[in-house]
Amino acid sequence: MATEELETKTHSDYTVGWVCALSKEQTAATAMLDERHGDLPNPRHDSNAYTLGSIGKHNVVIACLPEGRYGTNAAANFVTLLAGTFPSVRSCLMVGIGGGIPSNKVRLGDVVVGRPEGQFPGVVQWDMGRTKQGGEFERTGVLDNPPKALLTALAKLKTDNELNGSKILEYLNEFKNRYPKAAEKYLRSDSLVDILFKASYDHVTPVKPDKNAKAEDGDDDDEEEEEEEEEQDSCRFCDKTKVMKRKPRDMRVHYGLIASGNQVIKDAKSRDKLNKDLGGNVLCVEMEAAGIVNNFPCLVIRGICDYSDSHKNNAWQEYAAAVAAAYAKELLFIVQPNEIQGDRLIKDVLDDG
Repeated sequence: MATEELETKTHSDYTVGWVCALSKEQTAATAMLDERHGDLPNPRHDSNAYTLGSIGKHNVVIACLPEGRYGTNAAANFVTLLAGTFPSVRSCLMVGIGGGIPSNKVRLGDVVVGRPEGQFPGVVQWDMGRTKQGGEFERTGVLDNPPKALLTALAKLKTDNELNGSKILEYLNEFKNRYPKAAEKYLRSDSLVDILFKASYDHVTPVKPDKNAKAEDGDDDDEEEEEEEEEQDSCRFCDKTKVMKRKPRDMRVHYGLIASGNQVIKDAKSRDKLNKDLGGNVLCVEMEAAGIVNNFPCLVIRGICDYSDSHKNNAWQEYAAAVAAAYAKELLFIVQPNEIQGDRLIKDVLDDG
């Protein structure tokens, strides 16, 4: 069977940057492309790997942080290279997964979009600041608002969704038809159950048998089965009477504040304190966005995969990446190319420092 030849463009043809932190986020992003384009050579100094294609009328460059490079600083350096290699990029999306703040009605599988809220521009770096006398932590620095074209499109899309409904499920169905094998992992299944434990109840971690002893007994197959079961139900030893009772509902899109920092939050009390310290309006926490937004305008979109508590696990990550990518695609169909031309080139923003 002959391999389909991909259309090849030039570096200057790409106006939208789409940044991911994890390979599973990149997979979801790539699945949303209407067309794939051929690869282009990188300048010698740029070690990033790019996936090229189009969504609607936009040529999009998808870039994923190198494996193991997490946090705000890694994200900032990474995107500086992207802007130099693709000089026509004017709008940037950062799309992936994050932890939800349940007190603000965010649930697993929902989408959170960073939008200016009160004194904050949509994303706040919660660990950037200084400790004052008495131990009080004062946050310093101001991050950029999202790109004007994308911020304007948010309002249009929100109205369109209220009138006609979202196209996220439509794009997920297209994912299933085009990539059925990947869809088994990335789309919603019965194994994904949204469970929220009370903030005061910590995760119960079972004591695992010694692996060396198991190997001597020849029980490798049993060990693999147990690990697979634990991945599917990591809270099987937790007290289910501590689960919060909530009525089932469909996926929702939330607009508001995203807290970004260099530390993973896996404690409900710390999560809730962070939310309180930031005015009680935080919808999501994650680890890379501030590194980009600190340097130039970027719209951050997150699919919710956990509640940033001790029960945090990986079960929802692929699905959360897929719904975030589907929302990003829906948004790009709202934005017209001439609207993006009104925003400054990313490379010019970086050059101005």
